[in-house]
Amino acid sequence: MNQPLHSHGLAGEQVAPVWAPLTDAELRPLLARYPQLGALQAIDWHSPRPFSAAALVTSEHGEWFVKRHFHRVRSAAWLQEEHAFIQHLRAADISVPAVQLSAEGSSAIEVGPWTYEVHARSAGDDLYRDAQSWSAFHSVHHAGAAGQALARLHQAAEGFNAMPRQANVLTSRCHAFVQPDLLAAVAAQIQRSRALQRYLAGRDWRAELSRALLPAQRALLPHLATQAPLWTHNDWHASNLLWRNGEVSSVLDFGLCDRTYALYDLATALERNAVPWLELDSGGSARADLATVDALLDGYARIRALPVAAIEALVAWLPVVHADFAISETEYFDGILDDRASADIAWGQYLLRHADWFLGREGQRLIAHLQQRKADWS
Repeated sequence: MNQPLHSHGLAGEQVAPVWAPLTDAELRPLLARYPQLGALQAIDWHSPRPFSAAALVTSEHGEWFVKRHFHRVRSAAWLQEEHAFIQHLRAADISVPAVQLSAEGSSAIEVGPWTYEVHARSAGDDLYRDAQSWSAFHSVHHAGAAGQALARLHQAAEGFNAMPRQANVLTSRCHAFVQPDLLAAVAAQIQRSRALQRYLAGRDWRAELSRALLPAQRALLPHLATQAPLWTHNDWHASNLLWRNGEVSSVLDFGLCDRTYALYDLATALERNAVPWLELDSGGSARADLATVDALLDGYARIRALPVAAIEALVAWLPVVHADFAISETEYFDGILDDRASADIAWGQYLLRHADWFLGREGQRLIAHLQQRKADWS
């Protein structure tokens, strides 16, 4: 394989991988712990995703997706929580990865400071393999198909009643931003994290959150009482879907799945796919693609109706849906990688600038559009 090795940078650029790519010497003894796979034959492709090292490989008995995590990001026990959700969805006929068990019966293996997982290659065409997060669907038809697939996943997730995940870094969950006192909740989170203490020591984070996010968070709180907790995907982007004949054939990458709410997941899907956030780095306005918004919600509502109250709650979620993950990402960059520059991007550009966008003209245009159409998806 002569694929150039690169990773997706935070500003959309290609950068050198943070985590060393998987190698033959590493994979051969790993695959030997999975007798059903057979011997390694080739590494076919290295993933450019930045938070772990992953590759598609061919062995004697098939094609597999192998992923390596740093143990402080994902331990075997934390991955097994994710795998239990995947297995629940498979049992409900959702096309998701077939997680492989080792000879010891484990779905995740720890070797030194690393944690590994192996999935069978999923069915479908990887049309968005090299797409960055926040890049658009190829068509409104794909947006509609993605909406339908998300609604089906939410239906299938009902009845999976596990507690929230134990992982505490790179998590997309309803944490501080669903608490009655946001600033107290964030303060408690900082108190538990040396990385956040260090990073925020010279920053007036209370003033920043109070200005950019606190009003929206307070507007969200009344909507939470009517929302049932649900395990959700939380990274519903085109690049995490495989395709066949214009429809979603498989759902990938449950690395951010957790116990949240269906509307949290739906708001994340809009945030991931309908706003070209990277335009802000070059002075653009990041104008929301309202056709994508409509198509995704049309598709979702074909399977699960979205009454007026649901759209109003969705509108309330949108300005804050990224926030808990942005804080977690800040902690990852500063605490795991000792990368202050990337932590600055996570906090200043992802957390705060995205919130400011919703306060500005383009964000208000998106909100007004949803308010105008809120009776159309019931």
